[in-house]
Amino acid sequence: MDNQVLEVLGYLPKNIRESILHSGNQIQNIEEIRLRANRNILLKIGQDEVKINQTITTSEILEILQRICDNSIYTYQSQICHGYITIKGGHRVGITGNVVVKDGQVINISHIYSLNFRIARQIIGCSNAVLPYILNYRDNSIYNTILISPPGRGKTTLLRDCIRNISNGILNFHGLNVSVVDERGEIAAMYKGVPQSDLGERTDILDNVSKAIRYENANKVNESTCNSSR
Repeated sequence: MDNQVLEVLGYLPKNIRESILHSGNQIQNIEEIRLRANRNILLKIGQDEVKINQTITTSEILEILQRICDNSIYTYQSQICHGYITIKGGHRVGITGNVVVKDGQVINISHIYSLNFRIARQIIGCSNAVLPYILNYRDNSIYNTILISPPGRGKTTLLRDCIRNISNGILNFHGLNVSVVDERGEIAAMYKGVPQSDLGERTDILDNVSKAIRYENANKVNESTCNSSR
């Protein structure tokens, strides 16, 4: 059994967990577990969607939410307002419900309707084939690079491994300091301040902050440093 799947199943009540385990499907290949109030369980396995004939109640949804929030939903309020929670192992739980907005900002999601567990898997070495197009071995630098693909084709997985290789170094490329602005907490998958994904030994991470804010602050720091040195 895939350890990543077992990590996620551990957050589910026993009856739901056993229904998934005994469904006869390829449990080790599950990518998503979708739980909707008063609806059947849906599993995403590769390109297929599998339905398990077991209805989820609103009380079970709340019970699971309490578990993933370590019985302190208030502590996770900021993540909930972004529509997801990152749990141990780097797995993300998407949340939908009644959105409460104030002054144009989401301040809460109440009456939770559904939870979507997206199982995280890091594939070490998956970027090796594209590194010659990204790394400038002559100058030990990297080329400006954009990763483009349809949804669900592995952009984040590829990017994560590129960062790891750039940070650690590979073959004749010496590792570089890397700054990751992880706007939605998908790359490093921080859990209680600890990255659940291996992004390399020279990587610094700013989690859940917009790129615009990060770059603006970086410019201010640089300006301050320049002014202080004059």
